[in-house]
Parts: sequence; structure tokens; C-alpha cells
Amino acid sequence: MVAYAKPAERNSSPKEKPALLIIDMVNDNLNPDHPNPITELAFRIISPINDLVDNFRKRGWPVIFATDAYHEQDFIFRGRLKPHSLEGTRGAEIAVDLDYRPETDIWLPKPRFSAFFQTGLENILHEQQITLCAVAGIATSFCVLATVMDALCHDFKVVLLEDCTAAFPRENHENILNVYRRNPLDPLLRVAASIDLDKFLF
Repeated sequence: MVAYAKPAERNSSPKEKPALLIIDMVNDNLNPDHPNPITELAFRIISPINDLVDNFRKRGWPVIFATDAYHEQDFIFRGRLKPHSLEGTRGAEIAVDLDYRPETDIWLPKPRFSAFFQTGLENILHEQQITLCAVAGIATSFCVLATVMDALCHDFKVVLLEDCTAAFPRENHENILNVYRRNPLDPLLRVAASIDLDKFLF
């Protein structure tokens, strides 16, 4: 369990209001009986994601799960990518090891890579006066990055959480992080560990 500062320990109100976006942590990607290349790496980030979820809930900040909800005939399956996370199937449901609570959290099935694509996420964030998106989940090089870029395009600051995201092979994950560690959009886009997130909020 990561030790985050408690709200009462802060002497000032946050300068940002964040939302936690958790991308594609679904059964089809975290099935040990039928693993795919990213499965092992995805399991490794469950604990830090759950720690961050707990921290956000305690502070009253929104936790949003955005997950693939595809159809077999979708355009994206005309290439090498095989159908998976099909809408309405157990494989497209949030993985059981994730600390998802339907009474407090938001679950947005998404028809393409970005959490913003045809999900209403932009309106949800504006309604809650969110200014910054902390992005976790898989895969760093596809759906996570698509969400990060769309967040910026919708005028939200972004923190790409290096210890709460993964891609296969791991070198792909590291390469993406390194591209954006130093970028011309800083401080609108940052790469950071989850334990350092408070530095950008207060």
C-alpha cells in the first residue's frame, strides 16, 4: 500500500481537480487461463492502480473505468488485431481484481481506443469541473496514449502514470514514457509515478 498524504495534512486546497481514468483493465486482458502478451504486465499494475483508486475515493475525486466494447465486424479487426473485449461479453467487463465499485465509480464502455471517443467523457469531466486527468491502464502505446492525447485536445491537463500503465514489450512502454518525459506541452502533459501525483495537484 502506497502512503499518500491525507487531505487533512494539506494546508491548501488543490489547484487542480483531477479524475482518474483507468483504461482497458478487462477480463480479456487479465485472464491467466488464456493470457495474451500483455497479461503478466497488466497484473503487475493492479496493486498501484487500486492504491490510487482508494486515494481518489477518500478525497472525493472521480474514478472512471473506460473499457473496450467492440463488435466482431469493427473496422479495427480487418488487420492483424483479433476480436476481443466484445460488447456484452464477460471478456469486456472490468477485471475482478480491480477495485471497481459501481455505487461510486463510473464505467464507460468505449467503441474505439480513446476513452473520449463516443463515450460522453468530456461532458462528465466538465460537469464535475475536472481540470486534470491522471491516466492509468493498458496499453501505453495504444489506448492509454490515445486517451492522453484526446484529453489534451479537450483542454484537460494530463499526467501519464508511469507505474500504473503497461505495454508489451516493456520496451514499448519505456519508449513512450521517454518521448513525453520532456516535451513542449509541459506542464500540460507530464509523466510521473502515482506517488508523485500530488506535486501537480497542490
